[in-house]
Amino acid sequence: MSVHTLSAAELKARPTPAPLTAQDLKIVDRLAGLNVLIGVLALSFGALFGVFQGLEHAKVFNIYPWLQPAIKTYYQGLTLHGALNALVWTTFFICGFFTFAFVRSINRPLKYPWMSVVAFILMVVGLLTAAVPMLTNNASVLYTFYPPMLADWAFYVGLVLLVVGSWVVGYSMYFTYYAWRQENPDARAPFIALTSTITMVMWQLATLGVAAEILFQLLPNALAPVLGYPAPGLDALLNRTLFWWFGHPLVYFWLLPAYVSWYAMLPAQTNGKMFSEPLGRLVFWLFLLFSTPVGFHHQFADPGIPEIWKYIHMIFTMGVGFPSLITAFTVVASLEIGARARGGKGYLRWIGRLNWGDPSYAAQNLAMILFIFGGIGGLINASYNVNMAVHNTMWVPGHFHLTVGSATTLSFFGISYWLVPKLTGHKLFTKWLALAQAWTWFFGMVFFSNAYHTLGLIFSVPRRTMLGEAPYYSSQWNPQMMESVLGLTLLSISATLFFAIMLFTWILPRKLDRPIEMPVAQPLDPKPAPKWLDTWWPWLNGAIALIILSYGPMLFQLIRDAEFWSKGIRVW
Repeated sequence: MSVHTLSAAELKARPTPAPLTAQDLKIVDRLAGLNVLIGVLALSFGALFGVFQGLEHAKVFNIYPWLQPAIKTYYQGLTLHGALNALVWTTFFICGFFTFAFVRSINRPLKYPWMSVVAFILMVVGLLTAAVPMLTNNASVLYTFYPPMLADWAFYVGLVLLVVGSWVVGYSMYFTYYAWRQENPDARAPFIALTSTITMVMWQLATLGVAAEILFQLLPNALAPVLGYPAPGLDALLNRTLFWWFGHPLVYFWLLPAYVSWYAMLPAQTNGKMFSEPLGRLVFWLFLLFSTPVGFHHQFADPGIPEIWKYIHMIFTMGVGFPSLITAFTVVASLEIGARARGGKGYLRWIGRLNWGDPSYAAQNLAMILFIFGGIGGLINASYNVNMAVHNTMWVPGHFHLTVGSATTLSFFGISYWLVPKLTGHKLFTKWLALAQAWTWFFGMVFFSNAYHTLGLIFSVPRRTMLGEAPYYSSQWNPQMMESVLGLTLLSISATLFFAIMLFTWILPRKLDRPIEMPVAQPLDPKPAPKWLDTWWPWLNGAIALIILSYGPMLFQLIRDAEFWSKGIRVW
C-alpha cells in the first residue's frame, strides 16, 4: 500500500489551526456557567411542584388550595413540573455542558462565539415567554401538550425560541467542528467533540416533528382569537404523531450527554481507561440512526395508526436498546480497569475499590445502576402486549423517573460537582454533603419508582390524575403510596442538599487549592478508531432515510385524510 505524502503546496493550502486562548476559554466558561445556572434554577422550581404532586397523590397533604390564586389547579402545577424539569433544566444544562466540553475536547475556539451568545439569549427569552402563560394558568396543557387542549400563543412561541436556541448551540458546534476538520483532515475527531456533535445532530432531526406541529397547527390556532381570523382547526392524531416524532428522541437527548460523561470522563475519575473507544463511537452512531423512528410505540393505543407501523416502530425501539447493552459492557469494563489499578481483586470485590469517595463519581455510578432498571422498563413499554397493561398508568412516571430523573439528572448532579467548582474557581462546598446527596437521591428514587411501578402494574392506577381527590381512590393503594412518600422525602432532602451545595459553592470565596481540569479518559488501545467510525455521511444519510421510511408513508396518509374540525379548548 502506497502512502501519500503531502506536497509543500498542499501543506501550505491547509488552514492554520486557531490557538485556544485564555480569552476564548473565558467566553466559553461564562456561557457554560450561565446555562447551568438557569438550568439549576428551573430544576429547583420544577422539583418543588413534583413534591406537591406526590403528597397530593398519597392523600398526605394537598397544598394546591393554599397556593391559590398564584397556582390555580393541580394541572397547572403538573405542567410546570414537567416543562421545567424535562425541557428547561435538561436543555440548558446540556447546552452549557456541551459548550464547555466540546471546546476543550477539540482544543479550538468556537468559530463564531457570537452564535452561542445569541443561542443563550434566544433560550432565555423563550423560557420567559413560555413562563408567563404557564404561571397565569393559560398553558396548563401538561408536558405533552396534546391537542385539542390549547395553550396561549405565548407558550408555543416560547417553546419555539427555546428549541431554536438549542439548535443555534448546535450550529456553533458544527461550524467549529468543520473548521477543525479543515485544519486536521487526516486526524480522528476527539471522542467528546464527536459524540457531543452527534447528539446535537440527533436533537435537530428529532425536533423537526414538534416544530412542524407547533408552527403549522398549534400556533395558528392559538393566534386566531388574537388576530381575529377563524381558527383553522386541529387534527388530534396528526398532532400526536408529530409530537412523538420528537417525544421519544427527547429521552436520548437527555441520556446521551450522560453517556458522554460515562464513556469519556467517568473512567478517568477512578483511574480507568476507555475499554474500547471504537465501540463508544459506534454506540453514538447507532443512537443517531435509531433514536427518531420509534415514536409509534407511544401510540399503541391510538386506533388511527395501522398495526404494521406500530410493529415497525416497536422493532426500531428494540433496536435502540442494543447501543445501551454495548454501553453496559464497555463502561463497566472501563471502570473495572480503574478499580484494578486501585488494587481491586476478585470477580466482584474490585467494585469496592472504585472511587466511591468522590461525589462526582459516586453520583454517576449510582445513576448507571438505576438506569439498568429504567432500561428494562423501557423494553417493557416498547412491547405491544405488555404496554397495553401499563399504558397511561403510574408505571409510566415510575419509568421516566428512572430515566430523566435518575440516569440523566443524577449524572448531571455528578458532573456539576466538578464543573461548577471549575467554572467558579471555588471549592465544592462540602464533599460529604455531596456524597449524602447522591446516596439519598439513589435510595429515594428506588422507593419512589418502585411504588409507582407497582401501582401501575398491579392496580392500574391512572397517571395525569389528581388521585388524592379521585372518588375511586382505593385503600389498597396505601402501602405503595406510603412507600412513594418515603422516597419523596428522601428525594426532597437530596434536592435541598444539591441546591444548597451549588449555592454555597458559588457564593463562598474559597479558592481552589489547585486548578480543576476536565476529566478525560484515555483509550486502552491507543490505535486510532477505524475511519468509518469517523465519517459522517453514511450515518447521517442513514438516519434521514430511516426517518423518511418510518414516518413518510404514515404522515402522508394522516395529512391526506386529516380533518381539521376539532377546535382548541381550555380544560383547566
